[in-house]
Formats: sequence, structure tokens, C-alpha cells
Amino acid sequence: MIDVTNNRLGWMLDDALRMPETRHGILLSADGLLMAHSERIDRDEAERQAAAMAGLQSLARGTAEFCGDPGTTWRQTISEFDDGYVFLVAAGAGAYLAVSASPQVDMEAVSFRLQELVQRLGKELTSPPRESRPA
Repeated sequence: MIDVTNNRLGWMLDDALRMPETRHGILLSADGLLMAHSERIDRDEAERQAAAMAGLQSLARGTAEFCGDPGTTWRQTISEFDDGYVFLVAAGAGAYLAVSASPQVDMEAVSFRLQELVQRLGKELTSPPRESRPA
């Protein structure tokens, strides 16, 4: 598991955010734990957003068969707000990458850049599921 206390992967998120009109980036586990965050967002806010993004991703996966095939795999969710967008992408088994951006962002370029980042990081972004321990 990635040690978030040292934000070891934060530099990779900062690299992805060098695109114009991007704001914040977080890497999270499927259960909503923060794994890394960009320097533009403080840790407390990043943790809060990681929990919210896990819920968003779960909802998106739950509606995947609305696309047609019950076995379809969720890959990406883009949410639009008055003040911008949130991109949420699969980043390996049990890991997700979220980036926020202004309304003026080049959406296609951000989606492409996030996929490049996911490919480049490979196993670094994989987070195994938590093991339950007996009390």
C-alpha cells in the first residue's frame, strides 16, 4: 500500500496538472482512501474529495449496464459543474485518478493526458483491496 504521509506520488499528479486550466489532482483507492495529491490541494481537502470520488465511481460502475452490456467495464466519468469539470478515471486495480479543471479546459486533452499518466505509472497506481482483520 502507498504511504500517503509522504505523498510519494504527488509529483506525478503535479506533472499531469501542467496543462492549462487544470486545478487539482488526487489518487485514491476504491474504498476512498487518499493515496496521493497534487500540491495545489491540501491534504484534508484531498482526503474529503477522495471519499466523495469513491462514491461517484461506485455509482458510475453501478449504472454501467445502462450502456447495454451487463459485463461492461467502467473506465471514466466526467462531471460538469458551473465552475468546471471533474475527471475520474480508472488507474489500475482498485485505484482511481481524479482531476478538477476550469470550464475552459480542453477536455479531450485532459482525458488523453490522464490515460497517458495511468499507462506510465502502471503498477505504482495499483492498490490492493483492504484485508479485513478479525477484532
